[in-house]
Amino acid sequence: MNDLRNQLPNLLYRLAQFLEILVGVVLVAAICVALLAVIQEVGVLWDSKGDANSFHSFLAAAFNVVIGIEFLKMLCRHNMSSVVEVVLFATARQMVVEHTNPVETLLMVGALAILFIIRKYLFIPGLDDKDHSVHLPFIHQREEEREPENVH
Repeated sequence: MNDLRNQLPNLLYRLAQFLEILVGVVLVAAICVALLAVIQEVGVLWDSKGDANSFHSFLAAAFNVVIGIEFLKMLCRHNMSSVVEVVLFATARQMVVEHTNPVETLLMVGALAILFIIRKYLFIPGLDDKDHSVHLPFIHQREEEREPENVH
């Protein structure tokens, strides 16, 4: 019973990691499809001679790809910096692509300013150095088994 109590969290953690990798692979496929849409939007923009609506569609498609890429990086890195970057890009996309009223725009500018302040002054990179040895002890065992090569 005690052994199961120790193994169950490890099993669940590994399952969560696998599902996260699966979502990442699906996200890469979706980003590739969205990138094709960006290339298509460039053609539409070229054919319309730079029409404002075509440019708006192009910006929306391009921002979606960038946000998807940043989200994928966030899934891979697992740190606060990448989370702040995703929120920054999503807020910037909302400001640039969507037509918001002046109050909403002011709130978004304030939110971006707060995010930049957090990123610049309140972010402590050392907090992102999480030790996952509790759930993945085999990683640390492999690192300890590796011995540095002798340099002659």
